[in-house]
Amino acid sequence: MPRAYTQGEIEPDSDFTTEDFCLQDKTQRIPIIVEGSDSYIEKLVEDPVFKFKYKYDTYFIWIDVEQPFLNRRVDMRVDEMVNAGLVDEVRQIVIPDAKYTKRI
Repeated sequence: MPRAYTQGEIEPDSDFTTEDFCLQDKTQRIPIIVEGSDSYIEKLVEDPVFKFKYKYDTYFIWIDVEQPFLNRRVDMRVDEMVNAGLVDEVRQIVIPDAKYTKRI
């Protein structure tokens, strides 16, 4: 989920949907979106209900990172998670005889 900051009113780690963002009172504020999937950004900018692109001048900045660098970062993060107890945490929620081949 992208992080949305509006003068300290939204906690950085809170779930904050495009709908939440567009319903905020943005008087005298410049919205800044950090992170987010293409579909999130597209919905935010293109959805006629939100009219985001009609309310604001829109600028996009992409940081292009090469795949090997991303792979190393993901590998390091997974190692950190495993070292912090990820395997034991998953063992606590797995039901031994459950069928995990079907979606919920």
